[in-house]
Amino acid sequence: MIGGDIAVVNRRGAQRIRSGHPWVFRSDLERAPDVPAGFVRVEEYTGAPLGYALWSPKSEISLRHVSADPSRAPDAEWWHEQLRVAIARRAPLVGDANAYRLVHGEGDGLPSLVVDRYGDALVVQLLSAGVDAWTDTIAASLRELTGCTGILARNDPAARDREGLPREVRLLHGDVPRVVEVVEHGVRYLAAPWDGQKTGAFLDQRENRVLIGSLARGRALDCFAYHGSFALHLAGRADHVTALDISAPALARVHEHAERNGLTNIEPVEGDAFDVLRGWYREGRRFDTIVVDPPAFAKNRGAIDGALRGYKDINLQAMRLLAPGGLLFTASCSFHLSRGLFFGMLQEASADSGRRFALRAITGQPLDHPELITVPETGYLKGALLEAMG
Repeated sequence: MIGGDIAVVNRRGAQRIRSGHPWVFRSDLERAPDVPAGFVRVEEYTGAPLGYALWSPKSEISLRHVSADPSRAPDAEWWHEQLRVAIARRAPLVGDANAYRLVHGEGDGLPSLVVDRYGDALVVQLLSAGVDAWTDTIAASLRELTGCTGILARNDPAARDREGLPREVRLLHGDVPRVVEVVEHGVRYLAAPWDGQKTGAFLDQRENRVLIGSLARGRALDCFAYHGSFALHLAGRADHVTALDISAPALARVHEHAERNGLTNIEPVEGDAFDVLRGWYREGRRFDTIVVDPPAFAKNRGAIDGALRGYKDINLQAMRLLAPGGLLFTASCSFHLSRGLFFGMLQEASADSGRRFALRAITGQPLDHPELITVPETGYLKGALLEAMG
């Protein structure tokens, strides 16, 4: 049933909101509002008020709950305050890096909105019709709160297809360079806001790069190196770093980044990590520090079984290459691969390697990518630091 400007949800939808999860699916709507995308008031089928939510008329996720206060409709002032609070949470990062996430969608109570900072420029992603309707208001508040010189909308993820929105990349304010230098705990590398991975760089591994970089020693290996962000941190303490990736253009950027940091101990190597690691094991090569940070093997639930085989294979090869006493940092950015599956995979790989590995640290997402315990979708990154015990 459609009518009015109020969304009425069934018992299941109301329970979901009260349990701390903001999403209400189309199947849980008793009555859909007959208004354009934006904010709508939400009520339970009993008439009990549930506050306000972002409304997406064409999406399977029809409502994204944002406020339990039924007495105040979110407006420009509301956006400004929510953005101010989210940005203030990142204050501890300011002295260590000039690139970090300012808004992590549902993790900051601002569903489907992502804002990343690269120096003086901001990159935003408006991933639902409800939040897209407030683009100008959001951009104006961000300008006032950050003093940024440019705002770029990287509205090219597939999620916008499901919202009935166009995929596009467009400038919302000022100027955003094609390339921005990122400074991360003293390490410098280049981000590409207009056409790079994600919004320009992989900001979520920042603290993990610092962690393994502080412990690196001897001969180090960075698998799936891409532009060498882990390799650059490893090179500060390791004698020699091999940056392995299948992409020649990516490795060219590794070389450029090494020069930018005055590093001469990074060796880019082109090849498929699965094949190369097997070959090196047969040759008897060993490494004292290894990083395994592959792309997301599980893009959806149906890919989990294949992804687990891939993760186990590459971690097994890395475990076999690790010298006694060596350290392996391994991670997965696949949301569909749970922590339980991830650590179960590592147990199996360790058993198959015939060696003993001690768990030295379990890592998750950094301060600027908050994971809410009531909203599993806000978390995807998990990692482990392992030590070869013999």
